[in-house]
Amino acid sequence: MQSNQPANFDRDIHAEDYAGEYRSVRIDHESLLCDSGRDYESLDGQWRFAIDPYNTLLRARWFAEVHDDGHGNPRPADYDWEHWKEMRVPSCWNTAAPEYRHYEGGVIYTRTFRYKPRDTTVGSPERVFLKIGAANYETVLFLNRTCLGTHRGGSTPFFVEITDSLSQDNRLILFVNNRRESDQVPMDNTDWFNYGGLYRSVSLVRLPATFIKRWSISLVRGSGFGKLHFALETDGPQEVGKARLRIPGLDLERELAFTGGFGELEINARPDLWSPETPTLYEVEVALEGGDRVSDKVGFREIRSSGERILLNGKPIYLRGISCHEDSTRNGKAVTSAEIEQMFDLAKELGCNFVRLAHYPHSELAARLADERGVLLWEEIPVYWAIEFDNPGTYADAENQLSELVLRDLNRASVVLWSVGNENPDTDARLDFMSRLARRARELDPTRLVTAACLWNRIENRIADRLAEHLDVIGLNEYYGWYEGNFDDLAAFFRNSNPGKPVIVSEFGAGALAGTHGTVDDLFSEEHQRQVYEKQIAVIRESRYVAGLTPWILIDFRSPRRLNDYQRGYNRKGLVDADRTRRKLAFRTLRDFYSSLT
Repeated sequence: MQSNQPANFDRDIHAEDYAGEYRSVRIDHESLLCDSGRDYESLDGQWRFAIDPYNTLLRARWFAEVHDDGHGNPRPADYDWEHWKEMRVPSCWNTAAPEYRHYEGGVIYTRTFRYKPRDTTVGSPERVFLKIGAANYETVLFLNRTCLGTHRGGSTPFFVEITDSLSQDNRLILFVNNRRESDQVPMDNTDWFNYGGLYRSVSLVRLPATFIKRWSISLVRGSGFGKLHFALETDGPQEVGKARLRIPGLDLERELAFTGGFGELEINARPDLWSPETPTLYEVEVALEGGDRVSDKVGFREIRSSGERILLNGKPIYLRGISCHEDSTRNGKAVTSAEIEQMFDLAKELGCNFVRLAHYPHSELAARLADERGVLLWEEIPVYWAIEFDNPGTYADAENQLSELVLRDLNRASVVLWSVGNENPDTDARLDFMSRLARRARELDPTRLVTAACLWNRIENRIADRLAEHLDVIGLNEYYGWYEGNFDDLAAFFRNSNPGKPVIVSEFGAGALAGTHGTVDDLFSEEHQRQVYEKQIAVIRESRYVAGLTPWILIDFRSPRRLNDYQRGYNRKGLVDADRTRRKLAFRTLRDFYSSLT
């Protein structure tokens, strides 16, 4: 077949459809594996690194390492893996060096590693998977000159099987692109810093031919806290078999038969219930007969809504919360376990029993620590502001990110709310988009509540968002006293609204530069921020249907939109400054309010 291209066409420099071949193999939620209680081989550490603003790795197929012209004549290479700079993994490149601070675009990470198969049972060779904890935003993976596929979404983990691509000596290449685009989730306009990088751990896991892919265990709603539901999914050639479930703390051991790689059962059991006051966790062990085994620490609790109340373990609970970003001045989104612990310490100091992890999935470690520390969580995907709601590809991206988040944290007792978005306009396309996400969340997990952070109807001054019909709990973002000045309108707003279901005031607040003082009328003074909190609390506490708060926000965070002399590239609505050392006056105001509720 004759080519339509001219004789002097050079694909490496002229082709603009180069990305298609890499995106044809999608890595999505179907690749997710249960990774609790497994032995991982870490690939963290120093990787070779170079920015690639023209995507030349993909255009010129550098990963193939072809060094001749196709006729046996050598040609020069424009890359040199082993002499590039080093970049620590996990990290955000923006915090690694001043020259990368504002870089957005493609970068190349590469390293080598050695592999030797372990001794295995005859006929049952091991399978090897690569786990990427998170990379922002689009990642293309290459191993030994072969493309393994492409993953989209900057905050959720993904896996890819590499068994058939491994050699004794291996080169791994990851192309990571954090360029903001209008069709992505989030799109190109947000109110936080667009960190790039391999900012969560990279590792290998070795598994038997048939292994436990996913499992979940939870209280059966409406069972009087006396039944557990256990579900199992396997992967591999053995589609029929038996698994054993053990919970030593309940003196419980059960056998489950699975067919087609799936099995489930209900079990009579009465565990001590997990709650913020008593965050009881049980060691749960799952093993395939004669094969794979995993374990995890799981808490058992029931969350549901009734009328205008949220019920935890059958009792009304007021969610004393705060919103948090995943951001630190030192590490960006590559927050350490110590920094996550510090976030929870500050929330606990406020008197919180609840934290909203905004506006994207935070580290999976956050939910594990919340399990241990008795903190309820709202987890969210970045369907943020003006997403392309009429774009099928954008919806597929959002649904996949939601699926990855839900499947990742199914066994985390702390997670009680899935949020399908934040501050979106009430259009027909948005209603269809987000109501489908709500259905997807319930399909994957019928045990938790679904919410979204909604805006109020400014014309009618009341809650009037059509999406509310599809939510269990309405999140409400309102900024009376900051963007809306008249507090009389706030009292009228709550009188005008009759939602018929629980409401969480998911955002309110005001900016204040730590250490800036003045009158209550001086914007960005700590006194003005404190007054906004005082007035908000006085009105909100009288509302019958408000079931909780997550004011905006615990800690100041980077935002390129914020450029006046007080902000200087930061959103200053935090109750604590960005270095996490100075508490502003409003911190005590919220703490005193929460103390009055206990």
